[in-house]
Amino acid sequence: MSSIEIGITGTVAILIFLALRVQIGIVLILVSFVGVWAITDLGPAWGILRNAPFHFVANWSFSAVPMFLLMGYVASYSGLTTGVFGVLRILLRRLPGGLGCAGVAATTLLSAASGSSIATAAAMARISIPEMLRANYDKGFATGAIAAAGGLGSLIPPSIIMIVYGLFAQQSISKLFLAGIIPGLLSALMFMIYIVIRATLNPKLAPIDPQVPTRAELIAGLKDTWPLPLLVFSVLMGIFLGIFTPTEAGAIGAFLAMVIAALRGSMSRTVIKDALRDTIVSTSSIFMIAVGASMFASFVGMSGLSRSVTNLMLGISSDPLMIILMISLLYLIMGMFIDAMGIMLLTLPVLLPVLQVANIDMIWFGIILVKLLEIGLMTPPLGLNVYVIHSALRGQVPLATIFRGAAGFVGVDLVTLGLLIAFPIIILWLPGIAG
Repeated sequence: MSSIEIGITGTVAILIFLALRVQIGIVLILVSFVGVWAITDLGPAWGILRNAPFHFVANWSFSAVPMFLLMGYVASYSGLTTGVFGVLRILLRRLPGGLGCAGVAATTLLSAASGSSIATAAAMARISIPEMLRANYDKGFATGAIAAAGGLGSLIPPSIIMIVYGLFAQQSISKLFLAGIIPGLLSALMFMIYIVIRATLNPKLAPIDPQVPTRAELIAGLKDTWPLPLLVFSVLMGIFLGIFTPTEAGAIGAFLAMVIAALRGSMSRTVIKDALRDTIVSTSSIFMIAVGASMFASFVGMSGLSRSVTNLMLGISSDPLMIILMISLLYLIMGMFIDAMGIMLLTLPVLLPVLQVANIDMIWFGIILVKLLEIGLMTPPLGLNVYVIHSALRGQVPLATIFRGAAGFVGVDLVTLGLLIAFPIIILWLPGIAG
């Protein structure tokens, strides 16, 4: 069997294992080890297995991942996020679908403190969806809005997926963070416009909030809202002004979240224990996949598969737009069956050479990639954000209903994706002026 045949066989084996729901990190490590052994010998395979964890995970920039996760979990468990929805609910109540718009806006702000789409969706599902259901919102419409907005946790900085992509593709994390701001805000705006239009055309989907808040309630809500904007502003401005690096920002953000929670009297041993537990579990999962992806990159390189895929795609078309459309179709299909981090690290070793030969801007592609992964969080049968919301609501809303409600927002995301592809300046303007 030739090297390229071994590479193809290994890739097919990975897809089969994933279909059987084997953890993707384990699959990548196992198949890559056996593949390198088949191409060379046992010695090189053991060498890659020994060295891959250290060379990839020991990267100093990777320490930002657990720190940003810790910041988000502390903010969530200590209640720093609860006041935001209440204030936005008051400010946007006169809009058609005002509660839905408030949910999207609050999720957008929480995304800037979380870094994780799944964590963002879970937190906002417990806060905003019950309020929408009490206001007689359509169950699918209410849950679909938060499932869609939860994906912004990957697009709005700080984003864990952006950090991993930047390390793997050797791109500036600060520039990726800058590049994600306008697309993230545009996505949120598109969701809100869609909600307003649907609620205007069919008021039964999203009735006007019957509660009439008082000025005292607004003032009290504003007093309870300051922690999250302060945390987000401090971390992001510190990065963008060059006061500290994204890696340092993660640690500073986690520390600030704890200090703010302590000042508000909401920090406790339970909050610390739960935040640390979830941080350790999430970080371990990400690191396992990252190590597997690093080994898979070595396997793909040795087999010649990446070179063959590059030649195949360029043989179909050398037009960068056509290449992006082909890649987008691939990600949209894979997003139905594999989690976001797994898709990215499974495909990048194969696609990076194609992108480099086609001279595609890697910062721009990084944001397009994140947007595609965000769409995958809503599409059946996997749709992790949908399952997270179903779990957070303890099964009160059927999965089929949530997927139905999310379908319209998938369409909105596809329109937004088209705008980002057609007008790269939306992504590249902020990184450009920052130099």
